[in-house]
Amino acid sequence: MSEADYLVEVSVVICTRNRHDQLEETLDSLMKLRSAHQWEAIILDNASTDRTKEVIEAFARVCPNAHYAYEAQRGLGAARDTAWRSTRGKIVAFTDDDCILPDDYIDRVAEVFREDPELGFMGGRIELFDPDDAPVTIDLRDQRVEIPAKTYVSAGMLQGANMAIRRDVLVKIGGFDRRLGAGTPFPCEDIDAVAAAVWAGYRGAYDPRPIILHHHRRKAVDVPDIMLSYDRGRGAYYMKYLLKPETRAAYVRGWWETSGPAHRPITWRRLGREIASARAFLAQATTRSENRLWGSLLGLSECFAKFAAELVRIVRFQKRALP
Repeated sequence: MSEADYLVEVSVVICTRNRHDQLEETLDSLMKLRSAHQWEAIILDNASTDRTKEVIEAFARVCPNAHYAYEAQRGLGAARDTAWRSTRGKIVAFTDDDCILPDDYIDRVAEVFREDPELGFMGGRIELFDPDDAPVTIDLRDQRVEIPAKTYVSAGMLQGANMAIRRDVLVKIGGFDRRLGAGTPFPCEDIDAVAAAVWAGYRGAYDPRPIILHHHRRKAVDVPDIMLSYDRGRGAYYMKYLLKPETRAAYVRGWWETSGPAHRPITWRRLGREIASARAFLAQATTRSENRLWGSLLGLSECFAKFAAELVRIVRFQKRALP
């Protein structure tokens, strides 16, 4: 079936695991959605062991637009890949189980795609719901940013908490990589899907009109762990596209420009962590001969990054210690 054969305009996908208490706040915002467009919500239970199934099924009984789905394989990539295949919408919009949807969310997503019929995907604005939460996992850009086809896409350009993709594009790219995502060692399924669409010849955009409120509940003490997660995701994402001949040159250049220059010690430490994650992804994704070749190169690069970080740290310490 083509996109034109689907009667539902927008399908909202929410994947969740063992967060039934937080999920209820998100589901409540679904009940308040108002739109002239036909829409649905697929709420997927990713092998939860708490009351998640019960909460979703109870919600589906009072919200006819909502449907329960299940995926036993842990990880957001597997969950989203299963969920979108259960949808009936021309546009599939993804958000998280700790996000609040404004009542005009469906209209704003549909508006972006209606104004640009050739647009393959988009990401939207992500604001903090609670100002006491740490200002992370948000995107406050207020201007549209175009993402051309066949170009390098930096990690974080769009975020899965507010991301929508045309169904035809998801079909073309084969959906989400089930090895990736939160709940796996490589949390990068969202930007990987974006890059897959870009290199399949689709263009996209960041557009600030569709807004999501993120109630992630993380405080300043949680930020270092969040940053470590980002480092792991970047490393695996960059490695995946370094392995592809078509994208290799763009990602070598893009990775260096993003993480390589030694402006401060944290840059080199971050690069070292990204390379370590790249090596871990490499071990799962390649043949033995490819692993041997790339593994040696990455091993040397990781050692250099660690050495550079320590060297810069010592130099800066000595400068501060001088009278």
